Amino acid sequence: MSPQDMIRDARLALACLDLTSLDDNDDAAAIDALCAKAQGPAGSPAALCVWPRFVAQARAALPASIRVAAVANFPDGALDTGRALRETQAILDAGGDEVDLVLPWRALAAGDAAGPAALVAAVRAACVGKTLKLIIESGELPAPELIRQACSIGLDAGVDFLKTSTGKTGTGATPEAARLMLETIAAHARRDAVGFKASGGVRTVADAAVYIALVRELLGEPALTPTRLRFGASSLLADIEAVLLQQGSAGKPSAPGDY
Repeated sequence: MSPQDMIRDARLALACLDLTSLDDNDDAAAIDALCAKAQGPAGSPAALCVWPRFVAQARAALPASIRVAAVANFPDGALDTGRALRETQAILDAGGDEVDLVLPWRALAAGDAAGPAALVAAVRAACVGKTLKLIIESGELPAPELIRQACSIGLDAGVDFLKTSTGKTGTGATPEAARLMLETIAAHARRDAVGFKASGGVRTVADAAVYIALVRELLGEPALTPTRLRFGASSLLADIEAVLLQQGSAGKPSAPGDY
């Protein structure tokens, strides 16, 4: 990768970053630190992603240009629509902009597609006008057909993004799963309205570049914007800043033609 391509991909990855903290021991101080990181010298990410209980704190600390996302039905993906709806409503009531919902992937893998589909549809109806990302936990679905089926459930329900992983299992994002997910988006009637989020193991600009290339190949250049592409990560920002600050590229506008 040329230095120019590295800078381009670093700037795009930053613009599309969901800077994330979902540790079991997160507290108010950790969220304050995360909010400070989101307003660093290289520029700002698309969003912060936190536990629902920290949404109000993050929203109060951030400018409106940085969205606040939180997780629901996380990390286990239980087949419990009531719980998923309660957590979604808590996110919305606290001022959240985006919901990252875990699909009941264990139920799907066991042969129950109707239950997971009903849960996703209920959450979609509960957060109309907000961004809904569906985490399919691709690394735990043992067959390509299940990955495609999980994606189709989300696409048919009207989710805004398909997301690879919670980051809480042994396998996070992989290029192989990403290709299956992007191919399923590309073949769907809603292909131009749905984005892709890679999460779990995306730690460097070089890692992000793999997914940028896949999105460019399968969804086209117009999908390389924060409304269609996201990276869920906690450590990716450090490498982005290293690339941009070392190259003197921080602070430049992230217009689509600049990527």
